[in-house]
Amino acid sequence: MQVSRQYRFEFDHPVERLWAVVSDTPRWGEASGFPRYQVREELQPDGTVKVFGETRIGRYQLAWEEPSADWVAGHWFRQRRLFSRGPIAEMTTSTVLEDLGARSAVEIELCFDCNSLLGSMLAKRLLNAYADKARELLDVASQLISAEQPTLFASHYQPPPEQLERARRLVESLRDSPYEHGLGATLLEYINENQEVDLWSMRPLAIARRWRRDAQDVIELFLQSVRAGLLESRWDILCPRCRVSKSSAGNMSELPRGVHCDACNIDFESDFASNVELSFSPSPAVRPVEYGFFCRSGPGVTPHIRTQCTLPPGESRSLPLALAPGEYRVRTLEAGDEVALDWRGGAFPRIRVAGEAVTLGDAAADGEIAIHNAGDVPRTLVIEDRGWLEDVLTAARVTTLQAFRDLFSDQVLRPGDEVGIRNITFMFTDLEGSSAMFAAIGDAEAYHLVREHFALLGDIVRRHRGNIVKTVGDGVHAAFLTPDDALRAAIEIQRTMPDFNRRHAHDDIAIRIGLHSGSSISVTLNDRLDYYGDAVNLTARLESQGKAGQITMSADFVADPAVSAILAEHEAQQIEVAIKGLAEPIAVTQIRPAA
Repeated sequence: MQVSRQYRFEFDHPVERLWAVVSDTPRWGEASGFPRYQVREELQPDGTVKVFGETRIGRYQLAWEEPSADWVAGHWFRQRRLFSRGPIAEMTTSTVLEDLGARSAVEIELCFDCNSLLGSMLAKRLLNAYADKARELLDVASQLISAEQPTLFASHYQPPPEQLERARRLVESLRDSPYEHGLGATLLEYINENQEVDLWSMRPLAIARRWRRDAQDVIELFLQSVRAGLLESRWDILCPRCRVSKSSAGNMSELPRGVHCDACNIDFESDFASNVELSFSPSPAVRPVEYGFFCRSGPGVTPHIRTQCTLPPGESRSLPLALAPGEYRVRTLEAGDEVALDWRGGAFPRIRVAGEAVTLGDAAADGEIAIHNAGDVPRTLVIEDRGWLEDVLTAARVTTLQAFRDLFSDQVLRPGDEVGIRNITFMFTDLEGSSAMFAAIGDAEAYHLVREHFALLGDIVRRHRGNIVKTVGDGVHAAFLTPDDALRAAIEIQRTMPDFNRRHAHDDIAIRIGLHSGSSISVTLNDRLDYYGDAVNLTARLESQGKAGQITMSADFVADPAVSAILAEHEAQQIEVAIKGLAEPIAVTQIRPAA
């Protein structure tokens, strides 16, 4: 027995804003009052993975298989549930968007295949309730979009008075920290007013963009909030294909080296630079959060996937081309090949899937994505935006921050573990003539000057998103995620030293600096994270090639486009120097920033 109904809603906003609302299936599900559910994944003999869900609605215990959803971002999506328990056999939701210029419309069809009269009665009640709820939610979303509010659906959570007071006291305790940045109350408001979907895995980079605040300020706020007890943190290892967390740990030392993703049926290793993420959630003392799914398979779960479509064996399909020029990855949802594509517009290449093989062919017709499954098993094609890492606070990034070093010195790797990190920039500094300074002004006064200069360097490095790894003699070893941050910090250090000397009535503090970018490994030495490798050694030796007030940079460092732009403002000289341990001289660039 089949029961179905179609709904049409018009929306006073462009179609891309409507898509952001109706495709955000997890938030839509929570706002609609649907119960959360748990899932399990089962590998099939043909290499595909089936997803099963289970929950209770009233007196009905429901269990179902949840096939992969199909969608083309901005155009349509389709979801199915195949029930093995309950009065309904199958439920299908089809959503199609219509572009009306400055306005838009959505047509939604809900279809139930029922096992009995009881199932038919239940389906009709659900259809009637859905129409009113969908209209209500769309009206709310429309009002919030008109008000330029980033939150589509507010939470109905009301914290108990004692819990709210506890949270306010924790926020007050943050204000004495240099890492609060006036954002503690904003964070508490975010925790109390947002849906649980927003709180399961809070990403400070995404939240910084939403708040229109500096990313480092928000990261530091989150780190300090963990120490204060407002937030909890965990290390997540993300699957490189589906980007879902497949293993979590509270400390780096507990991270597994290898992980298996049941959904993608692949094994992969943890990688500090790409798939080890530091994520956050509210402390249960501030807001208890119950984990589960409101939707497991819709486009809102994986918004980086722009197109997803399941093809039976031998089938071809033409999909609307709804991609902005950019970098994409073409793959199957199942284990198999993946192809990187830098698409700059025009005709899109034809896509052929055969088993685990994915290949790109000649150009398809204008305005379409042509796909073909040449294999003998069903395959789900995926086209995803490769920029999905932009919101991930990777271990490589967060461990280069001074706030992390200050607040989480206990976060270390297991003894003997080595983690490769790519594209780290290192800085070494040293005082020129420090021995003569100690002899001239005495040990006590010289030691005081050295300590003051360490504090100054630490402040400058932190403000430029770096961290002091350790002090080395009368200098520091610092690490930065990007070369331009390191160069700006080095320039500020050199420009600040004359004023530092005037304030202390001395002319004895003169610094030389070395900068280099390269690969390294992160290890635990003396119970702290440290870096080791040729890049570190070369940076230390570059520092010794300069003179007081100079910055000496490697060719690899100078080749960075952002560095080149900064150097254009300075008088630079290129020379060759002999480096201990290297057979041939190397080219370096030196500048002496004016005060």
